[in-house]
Amino acid sequence: MRRVLLCSSALATCASAAENPAARIELPAVNVISTTPLPGLGVPLDQVPANAQAATGAQIDERQAVDLTEYLDRAFDSVSINGSQGNPFQPDLNFRGFTASPLLGTPQGLSVFIDGVRVNEAFGDVVNWDLIPRNAISSVALVPGSNPVFGLNTLGGALAIHTKSGFSYPGFAMRGTSGSYGRVAAEVELGGHGERVDYFVAGNRLQETGWREHSKSDLQQLFAKTGFQSRTTDVDVSITLADNTLNGTQALPLSMLDNRRQAYTWPDRTRNELTFLSSKASHFLSDKVLWTTNLYYRALKTQGYFSNVNDSFNDAIGEAPGNTTAFNNTTTIDQRMYGGALQLTLLGNVFGRENEMNVGFSGDFGNTGFVNQQQEASFTADRGTIGVGDFVSHTDVQTRNRYLGLYLANTLALTPALRVTLSGRYNNARIVIADRSGLTPALNGTHEFSRFNPALGVTYNLGSRLTTYAGYNRGTRVPTPAELTCSDPGAPCQLPSVFLADPPLKPVLASTWEFGIRSAASDSFKWRAAVYRTDLNDDIQFVNTSRIANAGFFQNIGTTRRQGIEIGAEYRIGAASLQASYAYIDATYRSGFTLPSRNNTSAFDSDGDGTPDSIQVVPGNRIPAIPRQLLKLRGEHRTTERLTVGLEMMAASNQFARGDENNADAAGAVPGYALVSFDLRYMVQPGWQVLAKVHNVFDRRYETFGVLGTNFFRGPGNTFDAAAAGPEQFRSSGAPRGAWIGIAYRYDEKRR
Repeated sequence: MRRVLLCSSALATCASAAENPAARIELPAVNVISTTPLPGLGVPLDQVPANAQAATGAQIDERQAVDLTEYLDRAFDSVSINGSQGNPFQPDLNFRGFTASPLLGTPQGLSVFIDGVRVNEAFGDVVNWDLIPRNAISSVALVPGSNPVFGLNTLGGALAIHTKSGFSYPGFAMRGTSGSYGRVAAEVELGGHGERVDYFVAGNRLQETGWREHSKSDLQQLFAKTGFQSRTTDVDVSITLADNTLNGTQALPLSMLDNRRQAYTWPDRTRNELTFLSSKASHFLSDKVLWTTNLYYRALKTQGYFSNVNDSFNDAIGEAPGNTTAFNNTTTIDQRMYGGALQLTLLGNVFGRENEMNVGFSGDFGNTGFVNQQQEASFTADRGTIGVGDFVSHTDVQTRNRYLGLYLANTLALTPALRVTLSGRYNNARIVIADRSGLTPALNGTHEFSRFNPALGVTYNLGSRLTTYAGYNRGTRVPTPAELTCSDPGAPCQLPSVFLADPPLKPVLASTWEFGIRSAASDSFKWRAAVYRTDLNDDIQFVNTSRIANAGFFQNIGTTRRQGIEIGAEYRIGAASLQASYAYIDATYRSGFTLPSRNNTSAFDSDGDGTPDSIQVVPGNRIPAIPRQLLKLRGEHRTTERLTVGLEMMAASNQFARGDENNADAAGAVPGYALVSFDLRYMVQPGWQVLAKVHNVFDRRYETFGVLGTNFFRGPGNTFDAAAAGPEQFRSSGAPRGAWIGIAYRYDEKRR
């Protein structure tokens, strides 16, 4: 069994499997999918009852993606990104209508793992994409559905990332690129090994001024790993360090989109400082028993400096202390996370049938300090802020998270063609919130959630090249500390700053059905198709109650649904290859409810005070910020022995703006778009390549995100004018045409 699985790895040989069974745990695989949080033996793709997708680090390199999210956006079914933060390294990543975002307050529906460690941060389950070094990635797999084995937040899918090692990636590589948006980037990696011990190091530095004003990015990332490997044992210890400063520029109102490069207000700056230590050990206790464990410690300090409009400014009084046009907010989120997991894999026979069982336990613990301060400020002519007076503390809280899980996943071969997978997980989550300021003791509280979720999947091989599958699974997301302390309609919070003592929220429960078929019709032609439906009960949403877009509260809104189809194909002929995928994502509300949305032109007066302030959402209304259709096409041709050229197109249909949950605002939906990109690789001599990439070849103007808000800058030259302020749709523009060139060198590339 072990030998068969190893031979399915894209980069391994059957000979090496016989010599060193433990080596297969190190190797990147696109045909073997990890269906448990901890890396282990995995399952061949044709036995996974879902439309799982995978890629290697080499494939990410070939696309010249600046980071992981750019690659997923261009290559994976049903994936799209939007720029709600206004910085290319802080995108919302959407998959099947579920989101993994660095923005506090965004409902998180995807779980993300690095070498078996859950990296949804403790405080808000956010995912900081800028903390994942691209050139340290060995492989990435996206397992769709509400798979309970992956634990909390796995409502729509789980993303499993595995890092490189010196055994699998010996040699030296470097890359330098420069071009549009003032971007200059350098990458280096070095790996090697002896008979038993290996090492791998990857370092990155990227700076760019950004295509919009006041949108500079500065990334510094370092990854290092060392390990020990014998015939039956594999041990790795790694460290990831990052110090990144990212500036965003917010969405612009429609009336200001004539100059897409300008900022609405500034500065809006985030600094992430990470220290991430991780260890992983795997050992074959016998030929049929594999024991795997990991331990980790993750320290992340996030410091934010944000400019905001004072939506309570009294124009009749005029600007003065206590009545300024703006506020500056600073936040410090100091998170300490640690934990570990233990997993036992048993291979054998049950009633004479081939069987694989995984039993595991995980514990994740978080300790977070959150501090917010606010300073009165005034706007400059270009909408920058100048502070007035001192910063005043508004919030000082401490939260503690304890997430425990016990899971089982068992795959039984009833016949050589028919396999049944039965799995489940018991989760226990405990969240403790404490006020450290002494001013809001009502914040103090303990919240505990427990639940068991099951899953059932079936795969049937109609032939050696055709597989059908069906699956049902259930998952859970518990409210985050940010949501639990900001859920009172009568006391709205301003994210990501102010927390109050609010009523508890219910956990979100997800149920997913999926049916599909995939085929390797020949060595040169593969295709796949899937249909799915995920229903969420007690879904949580941030409800805006103010004229600015980040003030409101969280509430359970009833049932929502994501359903759709995915179709994809790959075709290779000679030196050419073609890839195509289409996704239809129907994300809708299934419960009716009244929602505060005072910037929506269809709002009505819900409380009789004469001010339109609410909308009525009915079943069937589309959930905002989710394109209904995605189309991705790519063609690649090895024109000569040295030159490879790629051309691709990515198209997304329209989406509704946040605040337009009833789909009735006069501004309508954010339009769809189609982008064409180009890339080439030229082999100057063995090991040396010249690289080139052009994004948005035809320089299309497009937007990836929308939100309803009040535009306070309707004065001459887009200056502050509270008297003229009024509702508008705000949009985040996508980047204009950009071009980059680079040079890359790799020693011992044949080992890739």
